[in-house]
Amino acid sequence: MSSPASEIELSIGGMTCASCAARIERKLNKLDGVQATVNYATEKARVSFPESLTAEDLVKVVENTGYTAELPAPPQVDTQVEEADPTRSLRQRLIASVVLTVPVIAMAMIPALQFTYWQWLSLTLAAPVVVWAAWPFHKAAWTNLRHGAATMDTLISIGVGAAFLWSLYALFFGTAGVPGMTHGFELTVQRTAGSGNIYLEVAAGVTTFILAGRYFEARSKRRAGAALRALLELGAKDVAVLRDGREERISVDELRVGDRFVVRPGEKIATDGVVDEGSSAVDMSMITGESVPVEVTTGDSVVGATVNAGGRLVVRATRVGADTQLAQMAKLVEDAQNGKAEVQRLADRISAVFVPIVIALSVGTLAFWLGAGTGATAAFTAAVAVLIIACPCALGLATPTALLVGTGRGAQLGILIKGPEVLESTRRVDTVVLDKTGTVTSGQMSLVEVHAANGIDEEQVLRLAGALEHASEHPIAKAIAAGAADRVGELPEVEGFQNLEGLGVQGVVGEHAVLVGRARLLEEWSVRLGEDLATAKKEAEDKGRTAVLVAWDGEARGVLVVADTVKLTSAEAIAGLRGLGLRPVLLTGDNEAVAKAVAAEVGIDEVIAEVLPKDKVEVVKRLQAEGRVVAMVGDGVNDAAALAQADLGLAMGTGTDVAIEASDLTLVRGDLRAAVDAIRLSRRTLATIKGNLFWAFAYNVAALPLAALGLLNPMIAGAAMAFSSVFVVSNSLRLRGFRSANKQTV
Repeated sequence: MSSPASEIELSIGGMTCASCAARIERKLNKLDGVQATVNYATEKARVSFPESLTAEDLVKVVENTGYTAELPAPPQVDTQVEEADPTRSLRQRLIASVVLTVPVIAMAMIPALQFTYWQWLSLTLAAPVVVWAAWPFHKAAWTNLRHGAATMDTLISIGVGAAFLWSLYALFFGTAGVPGMTHGFELTVQRTAGSGNIYLEVAAGVTTFILAGRYFEARSKRRAGAALRALLELGAKDVAVLRDGREERISVDELRVGDRFVVRPGEKIATDGVVDEGSSAVDMSMITGESVPVEVTTGDSVVGATVNAGGRLVVRATRVGADTQLAQMAKLVEDAQNGKAEVQRLADRISAVFVPIVIALSVGTLAFWLGAGTGATAAFTAAVAVLIIACPCALGLATPTALLVGTGRGAQLGILIKGPEVLESTRRVDTVVLDKTGTVTSGQMSLVEVHAANGIDEEQVLRLAGALEHASEHPIAKAIAAGAADRVGELPEVEGFQNLEGLGVQGVVGEHAVLVGRARLLEEWSVRLGEDLATAKKEAEDKGRTAVLVAWDGEARGVLVVADTVKLTSAEAIAGLRGLGLRPVLLTGDNEAVAKAVAAEVGIDEVIAEVLPKDKVEVVKRLQAEGRVVAMVGDGVNDAAALAQADLGLAMGTGTDVAIEASDLTLVRGDLRAAVDAIRLSRRTLATIKGNLFWAFAYNVAALPLAALGLLNPMIAGAAMAFSSVFVVSNSLRLRGFRSANKQTV
């Protein structure tokens, strides 16, 4: 039996392309019991390893491969972001390259600028670009060569170095250095003596174009991860803690579970907790996306990073640091961004073998043209063009950048995507199974109907029944009391209140002796139901609702109907799911009458009722056995197994931690319409990934033959290669514009 695995995340340094990531991953996975995934975009490795190894062993393997590795700093330590900006060095090299390269290219392209010693000025300007600005490529190529590997940097370094060294040969040993030498700028191969041609504009131009591509890639990667950083920055930075009755201002990092802290109007709640004193309205929009403030009072739970919009609150901390809802949201987003979809694994495998093949193709191209008698210039130009055009940087960025932006945008909309493989599930799903209680319905009992006996005022029924139920803790009693208070206002006092277990309640309200409860309670007091009330009771029960009888002074006076109400947005959400080509199925443990009534209200045709919690998994399996690809939406502990069994599990964020843990997608808002947005966003992200991969593959496949045939100038090849990478990240960034289908959310 293998030892239990630990899991860590390493920050990887020195990667320059997807081939680097694939190489590190391959080396780590060669270790016994190790499972590693390395992400080029996030520059992180997630490694599962046995007890026989340590984190230091893993770091050593990465370092022996030619890269750096370290345990990442905790998310809170985010003050050095600007100082550690990886784009700064690239930006400096790029600016210097542009300044020096523009005149080199201009002189090479425009014969009128080719004065007597122009070629020597070109050498003076191009040398710093090729040596200093391109140094990261040369360094990475050399590091990889020492470890017996070839990456995209190998292609760039060889291509740029070959163009520069050929130019030096032509200038010092050929005829290119003679005063008055000129040559035109052509996109096609010129069959002339190589000793009379220089390629300094190619060496400098390719370096500049690729630096530009790398710079925009790095900047785009940072922008793509901005949603995660913004999520982490939502929280409060300091907090007023109560110590010995006095307020003491401390950093949020020092807050501990059980500490009591003060939140004044307008301040952010420092961490998750329970209100100890006070009442207020709390703006939950940061967490839930809902714009309407939520009223809280003593005993209510509050979430860190939300804003106190009303009165002063004293809150007792229940979760701090990494345990808070905000931190867990951020962790889910980061986990998703660090994962790999199957499509990306394919891209990584291809890029790992791509470089050696391209080098072989370049050598073959050189040999072919030389053998064909075309001349050294033609052969050299074609071979360098092959090296430059082949760099599959776009291939390495196709998936991770789309995942970064898609999952980040999802977090902003209250949709947490647990892993990239989830995206592929959303494409295939054709059936969505919906748990009823808490998902389609509110999960809370409400007073929905009032039936008064002939000659009795409805308000009087509500006032007397509401007053009596107000003294009870039963959920149905609370629903009646709340409904009565909403409709008639303040409720009168009760005397002689008595709770009759399993039957109802009794007491005196004003001058009336009141009974509220089941039919059996009235029978014990020899109170008979009139025909009209008996009919109302039967109709309610036929619909699966709860009928509560009200009697006073020895006569039945009314029937109150209580039910779990359908959420206002559920019907719209079901229509949205149908619009995505999904077939909705309502799944519930309630009786069939209740289920069918709810299904009819929201527009669901298929109902599976009276299912025990343990049987929900079997229902999902049965649907899968019928050939359906099933998504499950639930919120309770009893839904967790079914969520895990489903091809795609969506948990309502208002539900239990167990359900959320078992799901693939978490919908922070308790609104079923978020499920529609989640599937739309996932499908859009997957479509973006596929579009990126198509572009990267098609680009390389189409361009390599052109370069090998000598139809592509190396400098144009470099510009096109850099453009393909910028195109991929720009295409991914379009996901930031994804909008919820609901007008209420951003």
